[in-house]
Amino acid sequence: MAGVSGCLKYSMFIFNFLFWVCGCIILGVSIWIRVSKDIQEELGIDSSLFAGVDLLIAVGAIIMILGFLGCCGAIKESRCMLLLFFIGLLLILILQITGGILGAVHRSQAESLLNKTLEDGVKALQETAENYTEFQKNFQKFQRENKCCGLLKGAEDWGKNFNDEICKCELEKPSDLCAPYQNTVVYKTTCGEVIIKLFQEHLVIIMGIAFGLAVIEILGLVFSMSLYCQIQKK
Repeated sequence: MAGVSGCLKYSMFIFNFLFWVCGCIILGVSIWIRVSKDIQEELGIDSSLFAGVDLLIAVGAIIMILGFLGCCGAIKESRCMLLLFFIGLLLILILQITGGILGAVHRSQAESLLNKTLEDGVKALQETAENYTEFQKNFQKFQRENKCCGLLKGAEDWGKNFNDEICKCELEKPSDLCAPYQNTVVYKTTCGEVIIKLFQEHLVIIMGIAFGLAVIEILGLVFSMSLYCQIQKK
């Protein structure tokens, strides 16, 4: 009867040990962020973002469990653990594929939601109530950092709140990036364009990470099932 390949066995162990370490790091950092008030203030995380931190905690825990099952299954040559590892990894892969399909199907709805958010942002810029002051100050900082003005129609989005300093073009040599508006020169590019560009760039990065993870997961499935079959034939 054929024996178990030592190379495959220890490759599977190393792969899952690294997988387990990644899970520990994600879980540890996420819990640290979740319970530390100082870190939350430093990173600007409020209660509205706790759902994302909680999701990272769940992801870290799942990765840890799968890594543990894979390591023990490989070293102890346990078919039960390898099978549990295979099923868990397969479920994650199916969820990723389902999420990708749903994202593609509902892409137009996501774009509509983004446009609606930008429209709401314009209304907030034009508000004169004190509770919108903080938002307007933060948005002015965003404008300076990204050399943009307004959200949809440029300086016009500020309405009666506009003044000479709000979107002032600070380039030493004003070029086609700037345009005259009332008594000053403002940035031509709207911040809505900048936000959409950032969203698209981050989407590409997320897709790349998801594709890379899918490749690793498929390799994990192949290795675990190969080892499972070798142990069964042993």
